[in-house]
Amino acid sequence: MNTMNMKTKKIFFPVIIALVLLLNACSDFLDIQPSNLIIGSSLTEDNLPALTAPLYNKVWFDFNDKFYFGLGDGMSYNLYAPYSDYVYPFADLSVTGLTGPLVNAWASLYVVVQQSNKAIKSINESSASEDVKKQYIAEARFMRGTAYWYLASLWGNVIISEDPSPLTSNPVVNTNLRKDAFEFAIRDMEFAAKYLPETVGETGRVNRYSAFGMLSRFYLVYSGYVASNYGENPNVGTRDQEYLNLAKKAAEKVINFSSFKLMDNYPDLFKIEYNNNSESMFAFQWVPGQNSSTGYGVINTHQAYFAYSSEITGDDAAWGDWTRCPYDMIKEYELNDTIRRKATWMGYGDHYSEINKANGGLTYERNASGSSSTTLNVKKGITGSSKDNAAIGRMNSALDNYMLRLAEVYLNYSEAVLGNETSTADVTALIYFNKVRTRAGMPAKSSISWEDIRHERRVEFCMEGQYWYDLVSRSYYKQQEIINYITNQDRGTIPSFLFSAPNNLRIDEERDPGTRPVGQANTSIFLLPYPESELIQNPKLGEEPVPYTFTEDKITDLFE
Repeated sequence: MNTMNMKTKKIFFPVIIALVLLLNACSDFLDIQPSNLIIGSSLTEDNLPALTAPLYNKVWFDFNDKFYFGLGDGMSYNLYAPYSDYVYPFADLSVTGLTGPLVNAWASLYVVVQQSNKAIKSINESSASEDVKKQYIAEARFMRGTAYWYLASLWGNVIISEDPSPLTSNPVVNTNLRKDAFEFAIRDMEFAAKYLPETVGETGRVNRYSAFGMLSRFYLVYSGYVASNYGENPNVGTRDQEYLNLAKKAAEKVINFSSFKLMDNYPDLFKIEYNNNSESMFAFQWVPGQNSSTGYGVINTHQAYFAYSSEITGDDAAWGDWTRCPYDMIKEYELNDTIRRKATWMGYGDHYSEINKANGGLTYERNASGSSSTTLNVKKGITGSSKDNAAIGRMNSALDNYMLRLAEVYLNYSEAVLGNETSTADVTALIYFNKVRTRAGMPAKSSISWEDIRHERRVEFCMEGQYWYDLVSRSYYKQQEIINYITNQDRGTIPSFLFSAPNNLRIDEERDPGTRPVGQANTSIFLLPYPESELIQNPKLGEEPVPYTFTEDKITDLFE
């Protein structure tokens, strides 16, 4: 079995507050002052790990808390939660500039940007050697580039900032072009790939292959956007070959030279003892052993929203009774894709030995097999109570959220090879596609299409906040196809189907599910509205964007 460094030399704590606490006011991201931060020449090489450590958790909290899955899985309809303010606006295509998680995510992403900027400025002023400075600047640029990839993907035209000072003095500014925001993200990640070390001594930090993995994603997504003339022709139907080639090269760097390996057992990916495992390339690093009163802002709150009962959490933070698998999602699983389904969704008869250990584990028996309506509640992100593991606290699952794992890089490689072809039987593309598939106990394929890759992404990363971005990526060059796909989802259907665990899915096509109103799938759904409060603070958000002037040359020797 693949293993991890079980002696978690976790880098980051108790230095969590080395940067500023995350501010909730929507416009405060423009003027964030560092707290207890050593600056200037007093900042030595030994201080730099503490300087960048909070970029792995606190600054991302409001992005992770509800938006991560509410948008990523709710908007793509992997998740049904009709009574939650963090899923239903996205799942029902009724999101507005007042939707709470959207407002918080926008602010959180700009906190990441501005704290990365402040870290870069402090590192440049430090007494560290130039090589060490570049390493830690690369770490900060990895985070900033990731934040801008999300901003450009979700909002399109956004404000690009390398220095928070001008925004502090004048926050009323135009946005920059979406293509420039993507280019900015790519340049940041290319810098990270060039200057981050190949290995790091502290568990959980990113390395240069983490950056190459992210670049395989960025290039792949950008290939469709470039081919559409930066969104002018969203039904062009093909992707730019240059960027497809770059995506392949970036993935090859990870595959051929990194030490990352797939975990042997898929469910282990979502157990606390396997945080920062061999497959984890970038994950948020949350503080174990804390709860909502002692560590709010540096804890992973997802279990509180997902757990269907205090039987799981051992406390009152269990609000996931109606956080369930929709009919559209359960149909996606192939017959006997049991390993991934059980690790993601609890079905009748499923047993989880890691939860409620004192009583021999948890067996999910919410609906009798064969009943007219079967519930599947969320499992991925559920870890149990503090009695099961001392790392767990109230509203803290103690799991580190994956932002990138090796399985995605494998699929990115296969998709880059597929490129603009209808299907491929390329031997190497099949090897890496099938590594993901056979790990889940599914039979290997002898050729693959984009539809095969789409399916594999959906089931492999379900409830990891990713699937909406896969759909948006396709919409850059095959927009009508994705509109039709979303229109044909069962978004208005109240889940009602037959299911018998552990090995079989049986869908009752004669069910009488009931319906509820949802928004219409059209071109507008691929861009989120700006927060209303931000439009009031900065009316220029609603005006035409302006080009961004890049201040440094693009790296040209990354793959030499």
